[in-house]
Amino acid sequence: MSFKLTPDNELDLFFSADLISDQVKAQLHPDVHVGASQLRPLASTDYHRGHLAVLSVLTVVSDPGESNWLAQFHSMRAASKTYYPIVIVSKQTDQIVGVGCVFIERKFLRGLGSVGHIEDIAVDKSQQGKKLGLRIIQTLTGISENSGCYKTILNCSDENIPFYEKCGFQKKENEMAKYAPERAQHSPRL
Repeated sequence: MSFKLTPDNELDLFFSADLISDQVKAQLHPDVHVGASQLRPLASTDYHRGHLAVLSVLTVVSDPGESNWLAQFHSMRAASKTYYPIVIVSKQTDQIVGVGCVFIERKFLRGLGSVGHIEDIAVDKSQQGKKLGLRIIQTLTGISENSGCYKTILNCSDENIPFYEKCGFQKKENEMAKYAPERAQHSPRL
């Protein structure tokens, strides 16, 4: 059963869909949209397309409710040219099956350079093995590079290192984390 898909031009998108490579869209698995909405920026209506459910592949996700989710969407979007969340939507269900985000950190070093940080890469368990994660990484890396970033970085578990190496990333240095005491009790550690 297929659902009526909402065209990109009828969605309130987080950023311009023109920033997403047509070449990457063309390489998507046939189970995702075949039109302009296959791989796109997060939309203000994506709370109802299962955005949080896909993120739960990564960690425990509490549902803040639609109004709080929407407030976060608008707050992040107000930081112009900083956050670039994307989604992949299934053509069978019109539900999100993959997500990811790159945010741009502006620096004082490297000639006032910028670094792209990839975060929150998740693919619905039923859709894994279709190279959707690869397409998400390719899209976010492209946005980072086209934004002028001199490098794109991410953190991952040891078990995901081979995947990211296949995407062109190299293991470099180590990640450290210090959780705030009041949040340590409420936020699961990754």
